[in-house]
Amino acid sequence: MNKFFSLSVLCIFGLMPLTQAQQRKTIDQRVDSLMKLMTLTEKVGQLNQYSGREVTGPSSDRKNYLLNDIKTGMVGSMLNVKGVKDTREIQAVALQSRLKIPLLFSLDVIHGYKTVFPIPLAESASWDMEAIRATAHVAAEEAAASGIHWTFAPMVDIARDPRWGRVMEGAGEDTYLGAAIARARVLGFQGEKLGGVDAIMACAKHFAAYGAGMAGRDYNPVDMSEQLLNEVYLPPFKAAADAKVATFMNSFNTINGVPATGNAYLQRDILKGQWGYKGFVVSDWGSIGEMMPWGFAKNLSEAAEKAITAGSDMDMESEAYKKELEKLVKSGKVDVKWVDDAVRRILYKKFELGLFDNPYKFSDEKREAKVMNDPKYKEVARMAAQKSIVLLKNEANTLPLQKDVKNVALIGPLVHAKKDQAGSWTVYADTANIVSVYEGLKSKLGHAKFTYAEGTSIDQTSTAGFDAAISTAKNADVVVMVLGESGDMSGESKSRTDIGLPGRQEELFNAVKATGKPVIVVLMAGRPLIFNSIADKADAVVYAWFLGDQGGNAIADVLVGDFNPSGKLPISFPRNVGQIPIFYNHLNTGRPVTKPTDIRYKSAYIDSPNDPRFAFGYGLSYTTFAYSNLKLSKPAIQKGETLQLTFTLTNTGKTAGEEVAQLYIQDKFASLARPVKELKDFVKVKLSPGESKQLTFTLTPEKLAFFKEKQGWTTEPGDFKVMIGGSSDNIKLENNFELK
Repeated sequence: MNKFFSLSVLCIFGLMPLTQAQQRKTIDQRVDSLMKLMTLTEKVGQLNQYSGREVTGPSSDRKNYLLNDIKTGMVGSMLNVKGVKDTREIQAVALQSRLKIPLLFSLDVIHGYKTVFPIPLAESASWDMEAIRATAHVAAEEAAASGIHWTFAPMVDIARDPRWGRVMEGAGEDTYLGAAIARARVLGFQGEKLGGVDAIMACAKHFAAYGAGMAGRDYNPVDMSEQLLNEVYLPPFKAAADAKVATFMNSFNTINGVPATGNAYLQRDILKGQWGYKGFVVSDWGSIGEMMPWGFAKNLSEAAEKAITAGSDMDMESEAYKKELEKLVKSGKVDVKWVDDAVRRILYKKFELGLFDNPYKFSDEKREAKVMNDPKYKEVARMAAQKSIVLLKNEANTLPLQKDVKNVALIGPLVHAKKDQAGSWTVYADTANIVSVYEGLKSKLGHAKFTYAEGTSIDQTSTAGFDAAISTAKNADVVVMVLGESGDMSGESKSRTDIGLPGRQEELFNAVKATGKPVIVVLMAGRPLIFNSIADKADAVVYAWFLGDQGGNAIADVLVGDFNPSGKLPISFPRNVGQIPIFYNHLNTGRPVTKPTDIRYKSAYIDSPNDPRFAFGYGLSYTTFAYSNLKLSKPAIQKGETLQLTFTLTNTGKTAGEEVAQLYIQDKFASLARPVKELKDFVKVKLSPGESKQLTFTLTPEKLAFFKEKQGWTTEPGDFKVMIGGSSDNIKLENNFELK
């Protein structure tokens, strides 16, 4: 037994050192032993989480107040404290408490810690689970080396409304893809098992249906059926729970009038009941207190009562539990069993991380210095950025650029962008580490002459810079325009009613395009944008999202053909705001549009097509792929049986490339109207020119089930259509089978 271990357990339990037999006790037994020593006050202390910005800053009343709470055991977790020095110092304060229970340090590590990766929506466009898991793992390694134990990610909210700013944090509109990505991110952050110093606890958020807020606004109500909730919005959370995600975070919205923070149906019945979830639930920032303005609780005491009984285990920043919970238990309004259950869940994670054996195991200065400067992480960032790029248009093979091109005009407000490429939710947005598009292209085409004109800024209303941009374009062989949002225009509290290109950027494009020069447009954004003139007229359109540190290099890799783009959209791009919400797996109607020219008395707009500008699953390549020879293992299956679908995918072009082959089904006739198509599987395959591979999808009974209120998940006999292709609107193979 090492000296530190014996001293730490002596302090923790106030007893003689544990025997070898006691050391082998399970975590449950250790939690039981500790809880027997805890007072009600100390138990309540474990349920409080506070922001540590003030604790690590200059002296203030708030700082002294927080430090005293930490020292007296009234804090279970701190957020917004990072770095070995600060986490170690504050942990030492916590270990001055009577029972020496260590703190959990948490942070919003959303798409990287020091190394900034593409925003989550961009990474989702890769449809590459190994790449997604790899970036989450690097983020975890860096965060853990900086003293962090816990990240508030992944966000697994399904989002069908791009007006919502937080669409950038998630995986898009589809449940099946979202569930796969949720699992990949959880495993990336946590590894196969918690406790290693290269892993941190993940948090599935926001539970639940936050992405369905009315009108695409943050913190807004949600009104939906139990069927929609279970079929569309809950499966990614279930996938995270099945991957053993350490924690859940509840959401700011109401669901059918009940705030998620005080929603027992979500937290007690579904999460901790039906799913048997063993981790703990943290509120979002102040959401327990926010049940008062919702009109769901008349005061902080009632808010605390409703939150703890509904299953919210840890209170982030509202101080409701600290101020009210002990009184509620003593008055009999709250059963102490709910407090004990919450404390048990939190302590279990602290033991699982190994913090009781060594409270400073994540605070090693040598490891921090080594990990923060690991050159391998740049390679991972570049790989992830490359895979996240979606080629939306490429007329007459404008791309890739010829490497002997002589004169390149770079025009637009984001040509030199660095900070904007980091996007929202960054820990260290160090512009010294971020590569601009200008820098990336210069490194690729060093022999070429580059000229630059901003043309306009993102928020500018003047056209004063247009003449210089036009002149620059006229003297070039090819024009690359880099346009889009600024990095702070998407994220939390960044909802927009107009998701067109801000400012006068589209007018700038039209002016430059009128020169007759070939124009390639690179678009940076945290959400789908509307850019109809560009979509109509540009020679090529590359959707680059916000790609992080290596964005400029990755974009250059794609533009010159050193990387063949393989990204596919995880969310539909509307033609105009009036189409929103728009998503591929909608229900049909009694009067569907079967021909675009025939919309009279049909479910159609009279001023716009119904379909999106760019559909879910869409994305081009520098090569072409052919789908052929679809075979079903049998024409009919019995309930409980599986069905194999085999087909051949061939690279019919002259360049090696990756294709995301997608399987959709339609339940043609059922007791409830079903979507026109639903994604049920996908595979990403790399093929050399002329190469073919036989691929197999398997349809399991679970993939054929749907949710019925009062009945749960069920499968019904009937006819099904299977559809395979390169996007939701580009189906290449179809067949039918029967479920008997």
